[in-house]
Amino acid sequence: MNFKKNKKSKKWLKNYFKDSYIRKAKRNINKFRSRSWFKLEEIEKKHKIFRNNITIIDLGSSPGGWSSFAASKIGKKGKIIACDILPMNPIQKVYFYQGNICNSIILNKILRILNKTKVQIIMSDMSPNISGIKEIDIPRIIHLNEIALKLCYSLLEYNGSFLIKTFQGKGLTKYYNKISSVFKTTKISKPNASRSQSCEIYIVAKKYKN
Repeated sequence: MNFKKNKKSKKWLKNYFKDSYIRKAKRNINKFRSRSWFKLEEIEKKHKIFRNNITIIDLGSSPGGWSSFAASKIGKKGKIIACDILPMNPIQKVYFYQGNICNSIILNKILRILNKTKVQIIMSDMSPNISGIKEIDIPRIIHLNEIALKLCYSLLEYNGSFLIKTFQGKGLTKYYNKISSVFKTTKISKPNASRSQSCEIYIVAKKYKN
């Protein structure tokens, strides 16, 4: 038996179950779904991106943390169009499609719901399968980030908002500048609910110019 590896695994599990955000999510899993609910809650308190009766696209939505939080902020007439390659349990006001957003079948389903209208927010919590090797993981998430930004060009309305998870590292500055060129305000956020040792950050962009 690899005692060193086993010791590290026990330490990780201990930290996992001590995590206050995970404990909160587990106590009311139908509401919070995951710790991502708390991350979005913190981002909203600081940046105020939601309002009543808007339409949102939520990419990388499973298990539903962001969708469930957003649904509580957009009023009775608001709606969310969510997409993920993984399954997600139903949420009121959320139209969920399981599949790859790059798949034309999935994209066409979203376009049919929109019926030639544009959305007020595009948000993405998409993440690659993490290898633990930055040289692999960062280019992968930047690729997903680029896909989300391209959707803004065609589906986000003027003065709309864009929220996206990314990783700190090579390629981030170039991507951040690209977002800044098409939004009036662009800021980086690191919620307390995001693990301190994680390289993940969130870009909050408001007032789409195109």
